[in-house]
Amino acid sequence: MKVQLFKYWEALRTSFWFIPALMVFGAVVLSVAAIQADHLAMSKGWLAWDWVFTGGPDGASAVLSIIAGSMTTIAGVVFSMTLVVLSLASSQLGPRLLRSFMRDPPTQVVLGTFVATFLYCVLVVLTIRRGDEDAFVPQMSVTLGVLLAVISMGVLIYFIHHVAISIQANQVVARVGHELIDVLERLFPETIGQGPAGESAEPPDAAFLRRFDREAESVCSSGDGYLQFIDAGALMALAVREDVVVRLECHPGHYVVAGGPLLRVWPTGQRSDELAREVNAAFALGNQRTSGQDIEFALYELVEIAVRALSPGINDPFTAIACVDRLGSALCRLATREMPSPYRHDSEGKLRVIAPSPSFPAMLDAGFDQIRQHGRSSVAVSIRLMETLVLITAFVHRPDDRAAILRHAEMIRRGAWLSFAEHEDREALEKPYRAVKQGLAASTS
Repeated sequence: MKVQLFKYWEALRTSFWFIPALMVFGAVVLSVAAIQADHLAMSKGWLAWDWVFTGGPDGASAVLSIIAGSMTTIAGVVFSMTLVVLSLASSQLGPRLLRSFMRDPPTQVVLGTFVATFLYCVLVVLTIRRGDEDAFVPQMSVTLGVLLAVISMGVLIYFIHHVAISIQANQVVARVGHELIDVLERLFPETIGQGPAGESAEPPDAAFLRRFDREAESVCSSGDGYLQFIDAGALMALAVREDVVVRLECHPGHYVVAGGPLLRVWPTGQRSDELAREVNAAFALGNQRTSGQDIEFALYELVEIAVRALSPGINDPFTAIACVDRLGSALCRLATREMPSPYRHDSEGKLRVIAPSPSFPAMLDAGFDQIRQHGRSSVAVSIRLMETLVLITAFVHRPDDRAAILRHAEMIRRGAWLSFAEHEDREALEKPYRAVKQGLAASTS
């Protein structure tokens, strides 16, 4: 149930209708409250203020009808502009970036403002009564409708400015980069030397691991899709209740095939269908990857922008360099984070769950490999990749991380010597390459 709630919440956050729906509900509540305030003000004689609408039923209906009609027109314009932005983003930056634009709160608020103002005016118009004895003109409500129209005009001007800014490549890259850092902060909260000790990183003895590989039984998936969330707490409770050890065979971001293994269980014994159902309930599958527990997803968004920018049809190395800079920011932070142990124990210290987690070398490979391969012929991109490695070198602490940085520096250098025709270009790359080696040597001493 927990992972399904996470899945539905992620779907709500990336939908156009969530915030507008909340604002429409607020418009209904506001209209009811405003009408009740008008009834109260009429009975108490509080409507003598100069700024309150003082026209008759026909005038009130005309004002509200004009506002409602203009709101529908403007809402159509906003929808059209949004679709144009989505089309440009999909063609220039990649279709996976549509999710980032769709979850943009300012765009949802702007859409919600116009729709809510339209609905408010319609509901208030319905309460206007004509006649000599039971005539009712909601003067305060009409005044509030005019105020909402003025606010909507300000929102329209803001939206035009927001669209002009948000479609710029550097702004898109910055937004995705901030999202990547947010995911990193959530999944790797502890800093090396500052966080609690946590789970023991000591693996079980080799004999147990060999026996696990030989005897463990697989629990298979009941559906197809990308693994979005895993309920680690439910898996731990299940392992404790069944007195077993489980090892995850996939992690968030993997594509799971029906009948493929989700995890392996040891000791085997007699496993029921109920156990398989409980295991599947702890894994949330979907049609696309999300950034909830998948740090590679936001990282690959930056990689996709850079690779598209380096394609012959676009040929925009400056956007690729901006992506490399944002990747460098995230990798510098990741290098300082404590990697969680894959071995999870219960309250009594017994090993219950083996859950491999992402490592810094794997993230470095995911971030740099494709950009290095597609940008091999670009002098500026290759140099910036090497300069970014120089920055990351100052943050690494683990021997495996240093080895990964040196490996990438060597690959970038070899690709440059094969692709760069000018001796000066090769020399420009040699300077940061030597800085990488010196930094790594200093960090090991």
